[in-house]
Amino acid sequence: MIQQQAVYVRSIDSEDAAIRAKDQARIDTLRQKRGWLSRILLGYVLIGPGVLVMIADNDAGGVITYSQTGATYGIGFFIPALILSGIIAYIVQEMTVRLGAVTRRGHAELIWGRYGAFWGWFSLVDLVLANILTLITEFIGITLGLSVFGVPHWLSALLAISLDAVVLLVLRYYTWERVSLWIAAGNLIFIPLAFMAHPHWSVVADAFAHWQVPGGFTPAFVFIILANFGTTIAPWMLFFQQSAVVDKGLTVKDIRHGQMDTAVGTVAMVAVALALVILTGTVVHGMNGASNLSIQQILTVIGQRLGNTGETLFALGMVEAGTISMIALTASTSWAMGEAFHWPKSINMPARRAWKFYLPGILSAVLAASIVLIPNAPLGFLNLTVQVIASIFMPAALLFLVLLLNDRHIMGAHVNRKWQNVSAVVIVALLVGLNAVYGLSVVMPKLF
Repeated sequence: MIQQQAVYVRSIDSEDAAIRAKDQARIDTLRQKRGWLSRILLGYVLIGPGVLVMIADNDAGGVITYSQTGATYGIGFFIPALILSGIIAYIVQEMTVRLGAVTRRGHAELIWGRYGAFWGWFSLVDLVLANILTLITEFIGITLGLSVFGVPHWLSALLAISLDAVVLLVLRYYTWERVSLWIAAGNLIFIPLAFMAHPHWSVVADAFAHWQVPGGFTPAFVFIILANFGTTIAPWMLFFQQSAVVDKGLTVKDIRHGQMDTAVGTVAMVAVALALVILTGTVVHGMNGASNLSIQQILTVIGQRLGNTGETLFALGMVEAGTISMIALTASTSWAMGEAFHWPKSINMPARRAWKFYLPGILSAVLAASIVLIPNAPLGFLNLTVQVIASIFMPAALLFLVLLLNDRHIMGAHVNRKWQNVSAVVIVALLVGLNAVYGLSVVMPKLF
């Protein structure tokens, strides 16, 4: 039986390798050609994991969090803060590019192989739990967005799960990536919305000149700071991008393009996040009770201030944000489970032969949708809480990443440089410090 299973796995791996070799041959052919057109085509073929992970990070939960942030605190503090968080996200995600390209192994597979079953289980449970919680926020955004068009929540959830299943089960990696990139492009819809709000750009510029905490370090402010960091850097991003780099078949010579891919994605992510804060900071902030408005109420205010076009575009943006992130999160779960348990672990595999690989991702989406459909669930509070939980889980995930990047046995000349290690330590210290401050603010509110 064991021998038969080994033969079966080898046959699946050989099929996966054949498809990946075909994709790699396309890249090698373009790399050998000269001329600007070939350079552009090479860049187009290589782009993918970095843009997807960053755009998917602007998920429905992120849209809600940034919108409530702008409504509550306005433009001031969070404009520079979001740019800083974008730099942090790039530093972290660039490490996954090198790790995946050098080792050609996914994040979960490396942790299990390098640090054993205990830490493997720790990281896997951490990831799967965080992914399910984050998927809840995606379905919140999808159902609320489609409700603007009169679609009932149960039908919205069903349509979303069906789309996710079709994209994941039917398409092979290269096509899956291209389709996902086209969906991700819809995230940019929030940028023209910010211009439609006619913000005072002098106020935006002044945010850099006078960067200060609005109202002091209250528990509510620290909570929303954690929520913003949680939606900018999250554990699933590490697993997703590294596995995508491996499934795409990128190698050491593709690291530079992978870094450029991640940089482009980072710029897009930050631009959209800023647009959302500027939008709600302009049209919602300052209203009576703005800090207590739900995303449904914020959407209504946007409709009142920007008209039906503004409300429609914002609703479509929430649907897109939830959809692209759902696709990325389910793939992340499937990749991690496949790597941990040595199942087939590639989107190149047909569903009938690799059902164990695809099943965890689809089931996680079904579970998250079921929770969202519970009557009278506190969706707004749940969304912010999920982002905070992501920021709590992140330090442990980041520590594993840094340890692997400093392992010369597996990384060779591509180990972290000193400034990258210092940056990682500062990021971990920042997250731990913010979590500690929040804990103290809850236990001893008079301290602040």
